[in-house]
Parts: sequence; C-alpha cells; structure tokens
Amino acid sequence: MKTEESVEEKRGFFRKAYDFSTTWTGAIIIVLFVISFIAQSFVIPSGSMIRTLLIGDYLFVKKFEYGTPTPHIPWLEVPIIPGVGLNLIEGDRPERGDIVVFRKPGEEKVHFVKRCVATGGDMVMMRDKKLYIRPHQGDPFIKANYPSNKIKEIDDRLWVENPYREKHRGIQNDPEVVNNGYWPKELFNFDPIRVKEDHFYMVGDNRDHSNDSRFWGSVPYENVEGTPWLIYFSIDQETLEIRWDRMFRTITDLEGDL
Repeated sequence: MKTEESVEEKRGFFRKAYDFSTTWTGAIIIVLFVISFIAQSFVIPSGSMIRTLLIGDYLFVKKFEYGTPTPHIPWLEVPIIPGVGLNLIEGDRPERGDIVVFRKPGEEKVHFVKRCVATGGDMVMMRDKKLYIRPHQGDPFIKANYPSNKIKEIDDRLWVENPYREKHRGIQNDPEVVNNGYWPKELFNFDPIRVKEDHFYMVGDNRDHSNDSRFWGSVPYENVEGTPWLIYFSIDQETLEIRWDRMFRTITDLEGDL
C-alpha cells in the first residue's frame, strides 16, 4: 500500500510540475533558469576574434564553467537579485589560453569575448607587435613548460614570445597595420605590467583589430560570465549565406580546421 501511494505521489508531483511548465509563468522561470545558470545565447558582433570566431556566429555560452554569475534579466541586463555582486557562487578561474565571455569593466552591461593570455601575478608586455608573457611561477616553470625557441631573455628576465599561436591557429596580425603614428601605440609596444590578483588579461585573436585589455586593463573574476560552448548557427552578414560548416561545432573543432 505504501509503495503504491508513494508512486502515486511521485506521479502527482511530476504532473503538477509539467502543468506548471506549460504556463507562461512556468515557461519564463524555466527560461530564466537555463540562461542564468546553464547556457545563454550570444552572437559575435565584431571581428576581434577572427579567425577563431566570425561575425555572425551564434553560440551558446557555458555559464557554469567558472562558477555562477549573478543572473541578469535578459536584454535589460538588470540583476535579478539586487545588492549582490556579479558573482553568485565562485568557481574555477579562467586559465591561460581560454576563450572567455565577460562583462567589460566599467561597462558591465556590455559583453565581450576574448582570449585570456595572462592571469593574476603574470607579467605582460608588447614589443614590435609581439606579445610577451612572463608567468608568475617564474623561470623554472617557463623552462619546463615552453619550447626553447619561445623563451626570450629580456632585461635579465625570461619571457615567452607569442605563447599561443601554435596551439590556437586563429590568432593573427594584420600586416597592413604598421607603427606609423596612425594606429594606437598599444598595438605595437608597451612596458611590462603585472596583472592584478584574481584578474585576467584578455586579448582578441585578431590582434590588430581588437578592443581589449591593452586599452582598458585586466578583467576581475567577478566580471567573468563563461566560455563559448557550441556554435548553433552562423551566417555571413554581408552575403546572408548560412555557414553550414560551422554549425553544431565547438571552438576546438573549428580551430583544428585552420
């Protein structure tokens, strides 16, 4: 008898849950839960990540990769829980080389997607359009984790020159962007800077056409939203042709084609 009653109670619960999900209120709550904690749609609006990500790529962002950001009302970008910071639950931090979706510091309603090139404590500099990273773990770590042809001694310190290009082949420079006084100087040279603790230095793969940390600084962890998960649709916005070869593929898959 108890077993039959228990089964019937469970059926009643699931029937009520189903009925609730079919109402407008239930549907809105479910949608808000999914886009706040699991996956949210995001469209690439600019060319800062070409060739890795293209303008017109529609992708799902994995929201739980680096903890749980505070849910925001879609389109309005107003926090659902007033008085709470941008982090609801802390989690893993982005690592060097990750592609990260985040809120731009100082303009938290604006989402950017860039590659994390340095983490808290690392040093970063640009010389002649080459990106140099000095991981905070120091010389032994550098020698053990990077090929010798990438390691350069500059001002009595070991640096890694362009450490991500071989693995992430979408990274590129524009040969037409030259240091002639027209382009921002940060594209070519800046002195070593140390990334703040629990901050992340974000740079676009399309190095000479990206608005990123070189211009407005590192990104605090609380601004991190997630990482690209899957491209579910892609369209060339000039020709309106659907890019079928990019659909339902991960970024890792697409990088392998480059």
